[in-house]
Amino acid sequence: MDTLRHLDDGTIQKWTGEIHFGWVLEGRAIQDIWIRPRRPARSTMYGTTLRIFDPGIDGWHIIWADPLNQDYSRQIGRAAGKDIVQIGDDSRGLKTRWRFTEITANSFHWIGDERPSESDPWVITYEHLARRTNP
Repeated sequence: MDTLRHLDDGTIQKWTGEIHFGWVLEGRAIQDIWIRPRRPARSTMYGTTLRIFDPGIDGWHIIWADPLNQDYSRQIGRAAGKDIVQIGDDSRGLKTRWRFTEITANSFHWIGDERPSESDPWVITYEHLARRTNP
């Protein structure tokens, strides 16, 4: 993946990275591992997401954990047209919205937004442009 971090002063930091997805818990959940930058470089982010479908809410319970940065989030994810949108809160108390857009069999664009409260506008903080390397 290619990562873009949008800073408050308008500058953008760029990295490469890798993501690994797989079914876990006997097919009841999807787990993904996000690593930045790409190995063997020393990690600045090394986290995992667990996504568990709940038919009662017709959505996914999302749990993110990056112990390297002590960054944790809980969200609910649902389809929104052709996209997947996850909304919740992070360990800093910010509202978060993570969007998977431009989804194909071999790629997606992930956009991370945050805001301090419901009345504040969403601000893009990160983007990940992912593409499959091993089909």
